[in-house]
Amino acid sequence: MGLMTRLTTLARADAHGVVDALEDKALVLRQHVREAAAELERKRCRVAGLEAEAKDLGADGDRMREQIVRLEADVELAMAEDQDQLARYAIKKLLPLRHAVGQIERRIETLGEERVEIERQLAEQQAEFELLEQRVRGYLARHGQEGGGAAFSDLVVTDEDVEIELLRRRQAEKGDA
Repeated sequence: MGLMTRLTTLARADAHGVVDALEDKALVLRQHVREAAAELERKRCRVAGLEAEAKDLGADGDRMREQIVRLEADVELAMAEDQDQLARYAIKKLLPLRHAVGQIERRIETLGEERVEIERQLAEQQAEFELLEQRVRGYLARHGQEGGGAAFSDLVVTDEDVEIELLRRRQAEKGDA
């Protein structure tokens, strides 16, 4: 095998290596965008879950408050009739309900704080994601890669793409004339 043949083979292999590296980078970038989108969706689902939990707890709290009102009336009635034993019975049922309502209210407050924090993070990450997605689209457009999937459906057109299209049209006009 001559020196020139070996150099030619080496140059071809190097050129293929560069193309492979570009393709791999594009795949990695697309995967990062997909992972970022999935993380945003997980956060949205978490917010929805927190809202649903707070709603359920609120309904439980409302039912317990209704029971508290009834038990308060029972205590007052028993005391008005000098039925201390019945008043004690109603109070025994009343106190755990009050405690449970307090716990529910604290949990709802905690859920609200957590939801606000996740929504704040979500807003920041959504803005970062849009910037990332735009940068990846630009990179893929500059390197002749396809947009790739639903996340890249609206491909960014670079200034160079516009210039090339303009040159093609001018050349086509010259050919027609």
